[in-house]
Amino acid sequence: MTQLIPPVGLRGAVDLTSLVQRAAQPREGTDAGTPVTLSVFALDDQSFGEAVELSRTVPVIVVVWTPRSETSVALTESLRQLVSGRDGRMALATVEADTNPQIVRAMQVQAAPTVVAIIAGQPVPLFQGAQPAEILAELLDQVGELAVQHGVTGQLEVAVSETDGAAAEAVAAPRPPLHQEAVDALDRGDFEAAVTSYRTAIAQNPRDTEAVVGLARAALLARLAGSDKEQIRSRAATEPHAISAQLLAADLDISGGHIADGFDRLLTLFPSADTDGKKLLRERLIEYFDLVGPEDPRVLSARRRLTALLF
Repeated sequence: MTQLIPPVGLRGAVDLTSLVQRAAQPREGTDAGTPVTLSVFALDDQSFGEAVELSRTVPVIVVVWTPRSETSVALTESLRQLVSGRDGRMALATVEADTNPQIVRAMQVQAAPTVVAIIAGQPVPLFQGAQPAEILAELLDQVGELAVQHGVTGQLEVAVSETDGAAAEAVAAPRPPLHQEAVDALDRGDFEAAVTSYRTAIAQNPRDTEAVVGLARAALLARLAGSDKEQIRSRAATEPHAISAQLLAADLDISGGHIADGFDRLLTLFPSADTDGKKLLRERLIEYFDLVGPEDPRVLSARRRLTALLF
């Protein structure tokens, strides 16, 4: 897998504070609370705060481009097609570099095209220049995984625009109360409270698949909270048959986007584990399957491998 983004934290060097503060002021001729109305939309220096706010519901991909560059035009179109095919779980914001110097400076753009994601109000620098279509698709998958890790699990209600059949009118669907409680807890770093809220939601509705995914994510973050990554990796290397060590290392793999590595780590250990160990490994793998998604090819492959080990 091509690793193009910071795997766990949102620690980009870009500072959007000035743009957000400026965008909080109503523009002449507009209402202060006017929401973003398209899942693929253009931004300017004054409207940037709309994208930041939307990023608390779905991840927003920002492409800074210029019509003077064929690479910029082609990349923007590729991203538009890819984002439009994600059923409202991601948005694309386009920024013309030539007419929006404040965004260019704030995002530290050196050349167009440049692409940055915004997740939960925080920027994640991605790349500059052209990327092959397969890398773009993989990159968007990673952005989606990172968004899930940080509680951004909303979906835009997509409808066909009257003026443009290719455009989508997006209205953020409200979360159920227990889901909102969990997301609020994740935002303040209270992972155990998020786990409790999601478990309560599942108890009330065992078919609540979004809560199942949320629980897997919150439990993963709770296990890794305050941990030392180097110590986890070192222990896993020196204790290759210790289930507790390998479980934590697998958590790091999954949280870092190394999905296949996390699956392989636990499946490789499975045959030598005792009955209790096999139970722990199976439960953790199922949790990962829920988190990554049942249709993901890596999940399908790992599930077949687990079934073969069980029977």
